[in-house]
Amino acid sequence: MTYKILTEDSEDKLNVYDIGGVTVKDNETYRLKDNTTLNNLVVSSTELKAMQSTQGHKHQGQEEVYHFISGYGKMELDDRQFHVKGGDIVLIPDGSFHRVHNTSEHGALYFICVFEGKRNH
Repeated sequence: MTYKILTEDSEDKLNVYDIGGVTVKDNETYRLKDNTTLNNLVVSSTELKAMQSTQGHKHQGQEEVYHFISGYGKMELDDRQFHVKGGDIVLIPDGSFHRVHNTSEHGALYFICVFEGKRNH
């Protein structure tokens, strides 16, 4: 097995709190950034502000992985709802409706999303 040795300033390594890329949205609900460095995957970060929710959506032909870094809230996945907090990872199947709610009155709910292809939501 061959391993690539990464230096501290490697472009291949991201910081979970600053994924690089560009700000896609920044409003009273959330701050959303996309890193499109890779050819087939997008790494996106969302800082969902206190007592706010994402719009919720679904998309055909695209799976996603949400990795919650800090904060807490609820996640809707099709007809289910469950609590999420920093350290949780949620797998979102192709075509499943998903929405995130920050239930904190004070702090942000911060998560990283990885998906294939272009943003279609």
